[in-house]
Amino acid sequence: MPARQTWVDGAAGSSYDVDNLPYGVFSHSSWEGEQGRVGVRIGDHVLDLAPVAAAEMLEVAHVFEAPALNPLLALDRAHWSGVRRWIVSLLTDEAERGLVEPHLLPVDEVTLSMPFEVADYVDFYCSLDHASNVGKIFRPDAEPLLPNWRHLPVGYHGRAGTVVVSGTDVRRPCGQRKAPDQDQPTYGPTGRLDIECELGFVVGAPSAQGERVATSAFEEHVFGVLPLNDWSARDIQAWEYVPLGPFLGKSFATSVAGWVTPLEALDAARVDLPAQDPAPLDYLAVGPGAGYDIAFEVLLNGETVARPPYSSMYWSPAQMLAHMTVNGASLRTGDLFASGTVSGAERDQRGSFLELSWGGREPFGGPDSQRTFLEDGDTVTLRATAAGTLGGRIALGEVTGTITPAA
Repeated sequence: MPARQTWVDGAAGSSYDVDNLPYGVFSHSSWEGEQGRVGVRIGDHVLDLAPVAAAEMLEVAHVFEAPALNPLLALDRAHWSGVRRWIVSLLTDEAERGLVEPHLLPVDEVTLSMPFEVADYVDFYCSLDHASNVGKIFRPDAEPLLPNWRHLPVGYHGRAGTVVVSGTDVRRPCGQRKAPDQDQPTYGPTGRLDIECELGFVVGAPSAQGERVATSAFEEHVFGVLPLNDWSARDIQAWEYVPLGPFLGKSFATSVAGWVTPLEALDAARVDLPAQDPAPLDYLAVGPGAGYDIAFEVLLNGETVARPPYSSMYWSPAQMLAHMTVNGASLRTGDLFASGTVSGAERDQRGSFLELSWGGREPFGGPDSQRTFLEDGDTVTLRATAAGTLGGRIALGEVTGTITPAA
């Protein structure tokens, strides 16, 4: 915890105080011909780290000059912590103000780009409430959970090349669909375009191929988190997913926030997992504090439609990481893995429109609403906050996307 209050105007007590300090890659309109570089958010400002680090001849100054966080991610945990302590000192020590203040830029004057180059992308399915709801929707006369669900964190490999930063429009995808009353599939735009409110985890330090990563090593490899929207074409997905799982129904776009919040900023948000029954196998065992108490908010065209609680997630991120590598698959700097839809037990805690509309059969959004799935022109925003070490709540940033018509 910082020993002193920040001197940055308006930052103390805000959701972007010195107990947060998320990283992003930004550019400014005054930078003619210059590429983006690494900054950190403090209050309503972005600190341009490259010139400050160069002035102080910081050993790792070069990582802030890059147009992506990957060089910073590739450092080890000790360096991540050291950089964080340095930034806190810059922003709380009045003696540093003369050096730092000229490099603070108003956040509304900068443009954020994709914060890191994605190496691989894996999406999990770790909410008991979400998995149970989906099972009830599609298999109403059977057990909602498939036999493997309580024994391992189920996941699929996504498409790294279509992960986009917040603010990027999402074009309605086309593909094969087959309704239950049709004899043959047809091709065309999805009619059941959906969201999935998720938490993404950004891998920093890599691992060697052939060696698994233990749950205890989670913080040695994962740099930070960000809100994530795993857009989903439910009709395309329903027709294609048997027997190999999601493919074109998921791969057209995944949106992420422009800010990556370091794991260290979430220390005060650590909570125990819900009870896991049966007890997982030894390689998936975790101790107390393996979960996170993070509050999500889902907004459709500016109106809140759901508040999913991450604290209800059945499988922890350390378990996801351990299972992802238990076969010897290596981690690479820039790997991204996500939690799967975050949903709670109540209707207003469901993190997908599939659940909010109960498979399209129950419109949501008010007594006069006919809303089930996404329409062209809709804008979806996901926000998240967590307890901070200074006593308030920190913001994990937000991720927004607007639906444009199919090509």
